[in-house]
Amino acid sequence: MKLFFLALCSTALWAQPPLQFAELRDFKLESGQGLASCRVGYRTYGALNAERSNAILFPTWFGGRSENLDGFIGPGKMVDSSRFFVITVDALANGVSCSPSQSAGSFPAITIGDMVASQYRLATEILKLPRLHAVMGISMGGMQTYEWITAHPEFVNLAVPIVGSPKLTMADLLLWQAELGAIEAVQRSGGDPRSAMPAVRAMHEFALHTPHWLTTNRPPATFAEFMARQQADSQSGISPLDYAAQLRAMMAQDISRRFNGSMESAGAAVRARVLTIVATEDHMVNPEPALALAASAGWPVVKLSGICGHQAPGCEAGTLNTRIPKFLKQ
Repeated sequence: MKLFFLALCSTALWAQPPLQFAELRDFKLESGQGLASCRVGYRTYGALNAERSNAILFPTWFGGRSENLDGFIGPGKMVDSSRFFVITVDALANGVSCSPSQSAGSFPAITIGDMVASQYRLATEILKLPRLHAVMGISMGGMQTYEWITAHPEFVNLAVPIVGSPKLTMADLLLWQAELGAIEAVQRSGGDPRSAMPAVRAMHEFALHTPHWLTTNRPPATFAEFMARQQADSQSGISPLDYAAQLRAMMAQDISRRFNGSMESAGAAVRARVLTIVATEDHMVNPEPALALAASAGWPVVKLSGICGHQAPGCEAGTLNTRIPKFLKQ
């Protein structure tokens, strides 16, 4: 996901920990299919304490990579790596962890549940963690956070889903289907799916912010110049095969699937303490399902109400850099 958040991440890249890989053999998917081997990328910040009880897992957003999370980590930021052992994880199908773009043959469909399953194996088999102090994530990372606390309720103490959703709404699905449809239409015609990406990126860009933000904050440019940038960016960005795979995973997300479709039962099964963070003007991930779940489960909520929409975690970082560290100290 081409996010404003990335601007926050450039200042500390020189000090970023190295990318590591976990090889997960015989990786079973929710669909019943499997991968003989699935490689998962991750980075670690800080150090485990003697009790191995201070680990925080931070998965990537849609299209994001672990390197993009660097600017959120460190003293005075969202997660203090001088206090916690922070694990940033590349979600499946992001081009770093096992992905369609890396597969010589067909790559099976993956889900948000599969992303979390890979992270659970990383935490337990590779890092040998008895449990996680917290799981947190932004956008699709927030969706993975909701999945974590319902799939492995006894393994997580705290959770911070940020502009994520336990289940997408019709409004969300209309956007994602339009993007996915553009990629699939080119594939059906036998063309290069990357040729669809300028149009996909234009749809995506429109939904990232509010119309007010786009009108008042975007640098002056003609529409032709804007589209030329989308064309250039689409040649170097995420593979459309990976993009489509993560789109499908988000569109299928529904944490109530384990609870006979009851979102209230899903919330009641959670054992972690949860801090829900939403953007009230979000045009990309509707905040209503997250708000409804928080209300039924009695979880506290932080509402970001500025004009940045889905990009609120970047625009209102000051609020999050105060509220989240306080919550994580529990």
